[in-house]
Amino acid sequence: MNEEIIFGVGGMGFVLFILTLITIIAVVAVSQIFKTVRAKADSMAQVTRDEAYRKLAEESISYQKQMTENNKQIAQDISELKDRINSIEKMLREIE
Repeated sequence: MNEEIIFGVGGMGFVLFILTLITIIAVVAVSQIFKTVRAKADSMAQVTRDEAYRKLAEESISYQKQMTENNKQIAQDISELKDRINSIEKMLREIE
C-alpha cells in the first residue's frame, strides 16, 4: 500500500509537471505569435509611412522644378523689360 501511494503521488507529480510544461510552451507560443503579428503590423505601417514620405518628396521636387522654371521665365521677362526701358531712355535722350 505504501508503494501504491508513492507511485500515485509520483504519477500525479509527473502529470502536473507535464501539464505545467505544456502550459508554459502554450503561453510562450501564443506570446510569440502575438509579437510576430504586431511586428508585421508595425512593418506595414513603416512601409506605408515611407511611401507617404517618398510621395511627399517627389511632389516637393516637382514643385521645386516648377518654381525654377517660373523663376527663369521671370528673369527673362525682367531682362526684356530692362532692354525696353533702356531703349525708351535712349529715345528720350535723343528727343531732348
